[in-house]
Amino acid sequence: MHNSMLLKLEKLKERLDEIQNALLDSDTVKDIEKYTQLNKEFSELKPIVEKFDEYNETIIRNEGATSLLESEDGEIKELAQIELDESQQESELIEKDLKFMLLPKDSADDGSAYLEIRAGAGGDEAGIFAGDLFRMYTRLAEREGWGIEIINTRPAEQGGLKEAVAKLTGKAVFKVMKFESGVHRVQRVPETESQGRIHTSTCTVAILPETEEIQDVNISKSDLRVDTYRASGAGGQHVNKTDSAVRLTHIPSGLVVECQDGRSQHKNKEKALSLLGAKLKQRELEEQQESIASERKVLVGTGDRSEKIRTYNFPQGRMTDHRIKLTQHNLDQIMDGDIKSICDALLSENQLAMLSQLEEE
Repeated sequence: MHNSMLLKLEKLKERLDEIQNALLDSDTVKDIEKYTQLNKEFSELKPIVEKFDEYNETIIRNEGATSLLESEDGEIKELAQIELDESQQESELIEKDLKFMLLPKDSADDGSAYLEIRAGAGGDEAGIFAGDLFRMYTRLAEREGWGIEIINTRPAEQGGLKEAVAKLTGKAVFKVMKFESGVHRVQRVPETESQGRIHTSTCTVAILPETEEIQDVNISKSDLRVDTYRASGAGGQHVNKTDSAVRLTHIPSGLVVECQDGRSQHKNKEKALSLLGAKLKQRELEEQQESIASERKVLVGTGDRSEKIRTYNFPQGRMTDHRIKLTQHNLDQIMDGDIKSICDALLSENQLAMLSQLEEE
């Protein structure tokens, strides 16, 4: 293990001891905000320090076995060599685990996320595919036990959706979903195609994190244009009789968000403001990352919404993720929301790329 990594782990061990003592202090217990913050940090550091203790134990075993190799007793030397091989292998595995544990954490990973789907090229087929994707993600949410809060939907004329925006709530939603952003392409024969020709259509998916930082986004009332209108689609007759739908335009950025799902104009405005905050925060992060991206190699895709990330080929029953060259032939199950293994594979590949980058630095 590199000295820099050892020093970092030693400092984390010292920090854990500091937190442990602070949590026992009566003044800290009285300060709920500070106590909660320290408790969270303690929970994050404890597994790393415990793993580091395991690593140190294997090093002690290595040293003990190495000293026994100098014995004149052949049997002892043989046993010592076996012990040394085992402890070295174990220390290497633990070191790898520690490297993963020390990778930079995305503060948004533990939270909920906004899902946006928009029909792209391909006419009516793109709208039908947008509806299919929306169902795929809502089925994933059901499988994972997440909450689904519809913010806005715009039905397409021939079925499916022109646009869908929803909030998926639950633990680590963004961590699972964050690599879904990009252009999704479908290849299939439309029902109206008499010649049996395969058509290609696209949809754009965007995943935005909902983090505590969104509450800190300063949106001035003077920067907002608020339009209300009568909602269309699901919601019953009451929805269509009142101006409950809300459209917010953030004048400085040009961002526009809409919410027409609920009957209450006030609640729709709240949802729209929250989504606008997420979009503004995401734009700020993207601007910060542009300069960093030019200096660092790309990990799993760029997260760019114009990047073609995946193809769903219905005639062949195949899904291909182009970023990690993953192909699966269970398209029916995938479209029914069975995509957690794909999300996990993307996350693992990204972690490996980050680890490789960390080792190079």
